[in-house]
Amino acid sequence: MMFWYGHGSGWGLFAMTVSMVLFWAVIIIVAVLLFRALARPPHGGQHTGWQRGPAPGHAEQILAERYARGEIDEEEYARRLATLRGSPPGPAKQ
Repeated sequence: MMFWYGHGSGWGLFAMTVSMVLFWAVIIIVAVLLFRALARPPHGGQHTGWQRGPAPGHAEQILAERYARGEIDEEEYARRLATLRGSPPGPAKQ
């Protein structure tokens, strides 16, 4: 109350601001750590539904869309599809 009469300094307001920022920082950090702990699979295993990178059929779908739009020709489509599936492409056309 003395602040309003010119007897106080701005340190009280500064301390309240800093404490509020620290309070919310702690709340956010706890929430993130809790989420990460709950999202971790038990016993160090891997999630069956979560994968790193695209889903297995996703690359083939993108490749098919590019072929349908005419961005690549049939030979390029077949070569890239074979590469994605891990099989060697057919004999090279000469």
